[in-house]
Amino acid sequence: MTPSPTAPRLGLCSVTFRHLPAADVARRAAEAGLELVEWGADVHAPPHEPDTVRAVRDATDRHGLVCCSYGSYFRAAPGELAGFPALARTAVLLGAPRMRVWAGDAGSGEASPAERRGVVAGLREASRIAADHGLELGLEFHAKTLTDTVASTLRLLDEVGAPQLRTYWQPPQDAPDDTALAGLSALGDRVCAVHVFSWWPGNHRLPLAAREDLWAGVFDVLREQRLRPDALLEFVPGADPAVLAREAGTLRDAVTRRPRRAR
Repeated sequence: MTPSPTAPRLGLCSVTFRHLPAADVARRAAEAGLELVEWGADVHAPPHEPDTVRAVRDATDRHGLVCCSYGSYFRAAPGELAGFPALARTAVLLGAPRMRVWAGDAGSGEASPAERRGVVAGLREASRIAADHGLELGLEFHAKTLTDTVASTLRLLDEVGAPQLRTYWQPPQDAPDDTALAGLSALGDRVCAVHVFSWWPGNHRLPLAAREDLWAGVFDVLREQRLRPDALLEFVPGADPAVLAREAGTLRDAVTRRPRRAR
């Protein structure tokens, strides 16, 4: 079944295969029938290496993919803002409309008020710089940052108050399905992308199909709210490229199937 025009676009985060050259990542994503790629700043598209980044963009275009985002590791912590313009320029060079950023390096329950204010100020300035480059920002939804809970994420977005800042979403580690889905529903249209993987328990990597009910529920929520965030495979069992086509097929089935249950 072909995804409808209102279904999320499907893609791959390059960090899934850090051990592969960028050209191989792009080729495998295309062969798996994916349309998007998020290039990571850590290995495949480092800032300050424009020739490498141009080669990555060429590989993206050659394999018929769209670069949907640039996965930076900017944490909006004191001292990091000076490096943000270079990251923004790299995103532009990649042709990415969005950058993924992190909300500090302390959880919402541990960060002091001063630390939280510093992250807010950093994200506000990063949002201004991003807007000057025609970019949007998406917060990594992650433990040990100020986006470790839905409530803290919503508060942070309100505190920053930048229209081009939204958030990613992924299933919180060890959260029951209903809890995870309730969080996604509460974030609503502030979600710009979903990181897709199946971990259970902890960070044990399972095939995507092993949490079929969770992912069916995710796309039920998105359909019900008429939302279309990008859906990006981020981890696969064993970081094995050989399973990418299977995982992409499972994701495609989850997106295109009819709702499993009334919500």
